[in-house]
Amino acid sequence: MIHTRICDLLGIRHPIVLGGMGGGATGAALVAAVSNSGGLGVLGTSGTDGARLSAEVEAIRRATDKPFGINHLLFEVDEERFAVTLETKPAVASFAWARPDQELRAYFDRAHDAGCKVMYMGGEVSETVRAAEAGADIIVAQGTEAGGHVLWMASLPLVPMVVKAVAPLPVLAAGGITDGRGLAAALALGADGVLIGTRLLATHESPLHANFKQAIVQSDGHDTLLTEIPDLAAGRVWPGAMSRALRNGFIERWAGREWAIRQDRPAVAQSVADARKRGDADNAPLFIGQDAGLIDSIKSAAEVVEGMAAEAADIIKNRLAKLAGEK
Repeated sequence: MIHTRICDLLGIRHPIVLGGMGGGATGAALVAAVSNSGGLGVLGTSGTDGARLSAEVEAIRRATDKPFGINHLLFEVDEERFAVTLETKPAVASFAWARPDQELRAYFDRAHDAGCKVMYMGGEVSETVRAAEAGADIIVAQGTEAGGHVLWMASLPLVPMVVKAVAPLPVLAAGGITDGRGLAAALALGADGVLIGTRLLATHESPLHANFKQAIVQSDGHDTLLTEIPDLAAGRVWPGAMSRALRNGFIERWAGREWAIRQDRPAVAQSVADARKRGDADNAPLFIGQDAGLIDSIKSAAEVVEGMAAEAADIIKNRLAKLAGEK
């Protein structure tokens, strides 16, 4: 078993955390399944409202008595959703993507006052230091390999840089991690665990349409790219981010023609919504990481979490221990 200080801090068995993806990419079933498997499930709030968030939290608590978290995007933080989070008192209040001029400490203090640990995800050292200085308990270092909104540095250099910069705070590595090899590598870089998204989207408990899950399995990881097209279609402006998505028909259609999205954005947004509803994985954005190339099947969340922990332990105890042994 892999046991780190993240396990003690959060009361979990495995140092594996579900990324709090929004827009319907997480839900009560997936969050509870990850927590029941010994990891920490995190619920995304983007695209929902206070009443729906309350209902999701109730469903999570019916399905598990284990710790879980709730994630907020600070650049578009909604006071109603945040108030629900504070009222429901999850183990972790998770945050990401603050505007450069946005005050972090006020949100962190309110979360601490509600009894939550505070987790913050950043893709560059300066952003993670800002969160550490504002009182975060856990820092997530997200590399550009990750799916969804990312910055520019890969996990291999970013993680140890963040570990050094925010010490002694515990750090989770995110981006490009899908199995025990990734967990073992993250620990070698100085992280105390991992935060994963794409691998857990391709699970039975994931709320994604089956066709989108299959698209993840079929991806070779080379067919993702960084783009602004999904955000243009959604009419959202992220603070300095690009999004990593599958290069599908939707992306190909608008690449080089971004001006045309701006010209008729409502129609484009409606076509995306319709495609998602019917499970058309070629005509709606699918935010996945390069680690999709390591995913070859749909599994249960328990198989992912427990298998990742077991594989990492085996790598460390057997393969790596032998490499470091005396001749």
